[in-house]
Amino acid sequence: MSESPISSRVRELLAQQAGNCCEYCLSQSAYSPDPFSVDHIIPRARGGSDAWDNLAFACMGCNGRKSMAVSEFDPTTGEEERLYNPRLDTWSMHFAWSPDFTQLIGLTPVGRATIERLGLNREGVVNLRRALTQLDRHPPR
Repeated sequence: MSESPISSRVRELLAQQAGNCCEYCLSQSAYSPDPFSVDHIIPRARGGSDAWDNLAFACMGCNGRKSMAVSEFDPTTGEEERLYNPRLDTWSMHFAWSPDFTQLIGLTPVGRATIERLGLNREGVVNLRRALTQLDRHPPR
């Protein structure tokens, strides 16, 4: 049995709820060279559903790096931690911006594990943040 695709209406509502930003790295869809996608927070292959509370608006970089993962090792403690869940967690409890707004800092084991797994400070997104900061378009409001 094939999986049913997520409707364009659901995609649109997710984008609106997320302020048109990736719910992980906060990249803005308006400045992305690639379309954003719908991420299954708990992947379908791991029993996740298409229910609203299991869907997140994500850039291709974060969604691709997350893949089927639900956890990662915290680079500080070495302990396996669950990944950030945009439906259950508050972003600012797990992440903060560096003083120049180009890097994300993990405030918790969940935040650090998510930064590690999703590459939230990957070169391309850091470069984009730097350029958008100079134009006063980052961080998103």
